[in-house]
Amino acid sequence: MSFGLQSAFLYFPVVATPVVSATPGDGLVALSWSAVTASLGWTVGGYNVGQATVSGGPYNYTSLGNVTSASQSSLTNGTPYYFVIRVEDALGYPIATSTEVSAMPVASSGGGGGGGGGGGTTTATGVNLSGHGYPLSKVTILKDGQIVAVTIAGPDAKFEISLTGLSAGQYLFAVYGEDKEKRRSSMFTFPVYLTTGVITNISGIFLAPTIDVDKREVLHGENITIFGQTVSSSTVTIAINSNQEIFVKTPADKEGLYLYNLDTTIIEKGDHMTKAKATVGNEISPFGTAVNFRVGNQTILAESNRGCPLRGDLNSDCRVNLIDFSIAAYWYRRPLSVNFIPREKTSLSGDGRVDLIDFSIMAYYWTG
Repeated sequence: MSFGLQSAFLYFPVVATPVVSATPGDGLVALSWSAVTASLGWTVGGYNVGQATVSGGPYNYTSLGNVTSASQSSLTNGTPYYFVIRVEDALGYPIATSTEVSAMPVASSGGGGGGGGGGGTTTATGVNLSGHGYPLSKVTILKDGQIVAVTIAGPDAKFEISLTGLSAGQYLFAVYGEDKEKRRSSMFTFPVYLTTGVITNISGIFLAPTIDVDKREVLHGENITIFGQTVSSSTVTIAINSNQEIFVKTPADKEGLYLYNLDTTIIEKGDHMTKAKATVGNEISPFGTAVNFRVGNQTILAESNRGCPLRGDLNSDCRVNLIDFSIAAYWYRRPLSVNFIPREKTSLSGDGRVDLIDFSIMAYYWTG
């Protein structure tokens, strides 16, 4: 038994860095950020906003309490400002800090009165999104459940994409990545209100690592390999649920690939799941989607089906596109046929009906 492994990683706190959006206004910048979940000894007690006029600080911090939005006012129009959000635990100690986001307050364009005559320039309405995916991997952006853009992350796994020509209003943006083996990340979602003539910056998106195992069942005492892809040269924390949840760490290489051989003598027989998160510098991703495996009396290798979506594929062509959407649309709010019930159970939500939840599932697995 590897007692040292278990004792070394059983109990360390878990937290993720917040993702921050900055929307400039007249003499102000409206900030919002994703709520942070902490566990294993840490509890989020509140947030501080750090403000500077120079990238990288030094920042002047203001305590906000346990909220996920704030408006920084009394700012000078035309001057760029830089912000970070610092997470504090219940005792007021900092436990995570976001990446920096910037915005430049702008004066209101004004409605009437003939001001700005002669065809003055009009600022676009839109959003800039930036963060970490996987090296040279595809990153997909959805707006209100529909794919609106696809980009490729750089060799350093960073991506940035701009969406303009949008109308003012409330949107739900979502981002997911696809690794070199076509495994998809969990989806990151972020609600944003867009203001007319303003570009909102969203920074610090950190897609969770993809994860898989080489065996669906493993003989107790043998190794099971846990692997996936994340940011280049990052540290990956792998959680394995057991009688006591176990945490192990392993490095990712320059391509973002990681691998860990778990000795199953340290966990009991039965069903388990594992998930992963990554850390690079001061940035920490959330945990990604969990995969299941069983420790038992035999070894069963995992089947390779990464190229086909696990869900949403209603006509079994290893794609999720308008054909599948049309099939689901036909059964929308209708009683399901005997032949379609098994397909709904395996490819959609499995609740015996077709509704908006099922279309959200197809949006997540969409291949086009």
